[in-house]
Amino acid sequence: MLDAKGRLSSPTSPHRWFDILLTELGFELAELTPGILIDSSFLPSSVNSDPVDRILIATARANDFTIVTRDQKILDYADKGHVRAMAC
Repeated sequence: MLDAKGRLSSPTSPHRWFDILLTELGFELAELTPGILIDSSFLPSSVNSDPVDRILIATARANDFTIVTRDQKILDYADKGHVRAMAC
């Protein structure tokens, strides 16, 4: 979104950047299952109402991932012990 809005200047296109993550750096995509989508509506404790944030949190919880983010609401939620997150 930052690139689309002209607020991020990068010599690499978003398509190429994502391709590098998957092919050259060995990142893998997590599967988005119906269970994760359902779980995103039933997260413990109060959390951000943004549906994408909720899906990210549910995905991290289901796969034992750590979320790397600047989003303070997610970091605060992690401080409650409901998901692992680290600030970047």
